[in-house]
Amino acid sequence: MDSLVSTAWLAEHLGEPGLVVLDASAHLPDAGRDPRAEFEAAHIPGARFLDLPTLVDPESAVPSAVPTATQFAARMAALGVNTGDRLVVYDDSAVKTSARAWFIARLHGAEVAILDGGLGKWRSEGRAVESGMPDLSPGTFEPAPGPGTVRMKAEMLANLGRKAEQVVDARGRGRFTGEVEDFRPGVASGHIPGSRNLPFDLLLYPDGTMADDKDLRRAFAHAGVDLAKPIVTTCGGGVTACVLLFALDRLGKGDVALYDGSWSEWAADPGTPKELGPAA
Repeated sequence: MDSLVSTAWLAEHLGEPGLVVLDASAHLPDAGRDPRAEFEAAHIPGARFLDLPTLVDPESAVPSAVPTATQFAARMAALGVNTGDRLVVYDDSAVKTSARAWFIARLHGAEVAILDGGLGKWRSEGRAVESGMPDLSPGTFEPAPGPGTVRMKAEMLANLGRKAEQVVDARGRGRFTGEVEDFRPGVASGHIPGSRNLPFDLLLYPDGTMADDKDLRRAFAHAGVDLAKPIVTTCGGGVTACVLLFALDRLGKGDVALYDGSWSEWAADPGTPKELGPAA
């Protein structure tokens, strides 16, 4: 299974044994949307609700940290997922949260793909949806180490001096430069010094599908990112940074990492340096 599957592919394979579809929708607090209620109202037939906002490590000091292997396995088992199942994740979110689900699932050894264009494209094509919550039997899921690297704040601070890794911020230009205040009260504006800015939506076409390789390369180059060098992605809270990681994976780039705490952690620390204005 490719890491990016089309709506046509999913419609053809829907219901196959060992293929599990997960709704990974989540929304920013100011969106005023309830992903669980929306799932209950309409979802791809047979899909299960991942409840991505709660798929975190509550013991970590990092805000909304990626779950541990044990925590991820417990969620998969509760959703009836078994070891060896293939996962297709999708969303109906402005911030493309399926990429975060892809990063987490792959990190813990699952075979996972993103539905290109998500629920929006599925519905625009007149494909069937269903309502309600599925009745699930528990599964048995054994996690395993998979691709994916997470950077901590201390490593990001050390990188300020070494500049061994390029830091690429997926937030919109206004939040990156500080021209637009953060939507969270008390959170400083700006960005990590020396980082580049590539808003995640520039990697998508208007219908929400992922840009082709040529356009992805062009977007990174326009942002001043050298694809021959290591990259750490960041954003507001570790979600849209995963869109950049997914795009980089499509391009075959492996020396990448996620700063999971992202700006929500960096900005909250008065001891971390902040920078305003456009990227240097």
